[in-house]
Amino acid sequence: MVRAPTFDSNGIKKGAWSKEEDDRLRAQVERFGHDNWRRLPSLAGLARCGKSCRLRWMNYLKPGLKRGKFTKIEEEHIIKLHDQLGNKWSAMAAKLHGRSDNEIKNYWHAHIKKRGRCHNDSDHHLHEERDEKNIDLYSFARDQDDVLAKPYGLFSPQICCNI
Repeated sequence: MVRAPTFDSNGIKKGAWSKEEDDRLRAQVERFGHDNWRRLPSLAGLARCGKSCRLRWMNYLKPGLKRGKFTKIEEEHIIKLHDQLGNKWSAMAAKLHGRSDNEIKNYWHAHIKKRGRCHNDSDHHLHEERDEKNIDLYSFARDQDDVLAKPYGLFSPQICCNI
């Protein structure tokens, strides 16, 4: 069950999109293009903000978008592109036709990143270096605590309080 849409204080609709709204947005973009997303809702007769219209178009209504599971080839392509481009999702979407940047980002974080794989040896080496530095800092701090505690007998079980 979908929650009923609400309107904010400016009269902008929030919530699920109706079929009529989708049709209006699709017709407006296909007829006139999308050069100004902030003006588009008023031109299309929609009570939505421009950002909402842009996201709806880019992630759901744009012709040629693929929906559903990623193939193994697409997954390998995403891994290679991530190694080359980093977290530049829109640049990846431009090279991976039919997928939106949001869908690629969500797939990366939900499926690929959680496997804990380091994709190239330089990344793996950097992670090992960082871990070694963290261990060195920890042992340094622990040694400093021991040095500070010894002259004053702090934290020592041999302290005896005679009052």
